[in-house]
Amino acid sequence: MTEVDAICLRPWAEGDLGLLRAQNTAEMQRHLGGPVPEDELLDRHRRYTELSAAGNGCMYVVLLGPDSVVAGSVGYWEKEWGGRTVYEAGWQVLPEFQGRGVASRAAAAVARIAAADGDLKALHAFPPVVNEASIAVCRKAGFELAGECDFEYPKGTWIRCEDWWTPLG
Repeated sequence: MTEVDAICLRPWAEGDLGLLRAQNTAEMQRHLGGPVPEDELLDRHRRYTELSAAGNGCMYVVLLGPDSVVAGSVGYWEKEWGGRTVYEAGWQVLPEFQGRGVASRAAAAVARIAAADGDLKALHAFPPVVNEASIAVCRKAGFELAGECDFEYPKGTWIRCEDWWTPLG
């Protein structure tokens, strides 16, 4: 990895709403129910900024290279799954940075952070079975496939996903 390809994660901040807007496109949201209205975007931004203060996860901005160019987002949060509380991870990389390993490195980094910061034993990711790119991210980031499952996202919409996970200590 060269310095140009190096990533850094910075906790989500009040000024990051523009990144959420850039990610709220038909292309980037095609596996996640499509773009959302502005009020839902503002609510998501509020949740992201409050997440780390609550102590049960954190959203990060993915910065790329020595100039810290904003390349996307990654994060983890608590979720009830299989009768226990686990962390769930999610990521989005802007189209111009896709295919460069940014998402897999960010997902691996957030797994290390979750292992160090929290007391939960597993981190899961739930890419839709048709999202080959996110499935590849899971594999490259060191997650293991647990199987397929039905997953509700967005609320009220059920999609078929793969359950990928990694132990946290």
